[in-house]
Amino acid sequence: MITRRRILASAGGLVATAGAASAVANNSDVSNQAGNRTMQITRSGSQPSREGPAEWFTGTVRIDPMFTAPPPARVAGASVTFEPGARTAWHTHPLGQTLIVTSGLGWVQREGGPVEEIRPGDVVWFPPGLKHWHGATATTAMTHIAIQEHLDGKAVDWMEHVTDEQYRTDPSRR
Repeated sequence: MITRRRILASAGGLVATAGAASAVANNSDVSNQAGNRTMQITRSGSQPSREGPAEWFTGTVRIDPMFTAPPPARVAGASVTFEPGARTAWHTHPLGQTLIVTSGLGWVQREGGPVEEIRPGDVVWFPPGLKHWHGATATTAMTHIAIQEHLDGKAVDWMEHVTDEQYRTDPSRR
């Protein structure tokens, strides 16, 4: 049985040593030889899913938290699944947002722009302060990973709901 694992990262010469393999499997903190810093592993399924609140979403949405980095870092990410017809309300992010589409078919729109189709493998970047929405198409579910940073404890500013008329601006009918 392996009792210690050594991780070498040539970039920066970092050498981290983890404790016993069984401790690594059951513990999210792993000590580092240089400065007693810790590495955190968040196990898949260790954070409960939650329903997307009606104040922020239209339709059925499931949010699966993935990570929130501890200070001084300020990044967080979640996997968000939208059932057909589901979407966010209009919103902005103080430091921007990245979406990575992992399955299904979705739509995104920035204020004043066309509704655009997004597919698995697509990456969408919304700059800081850009008003936008995203969600599934009317007939197909969509899942994406959403990554954003907190500024002064806030990662998003929620606004009004996307109307059915705004949402039904189907890009395939253009």
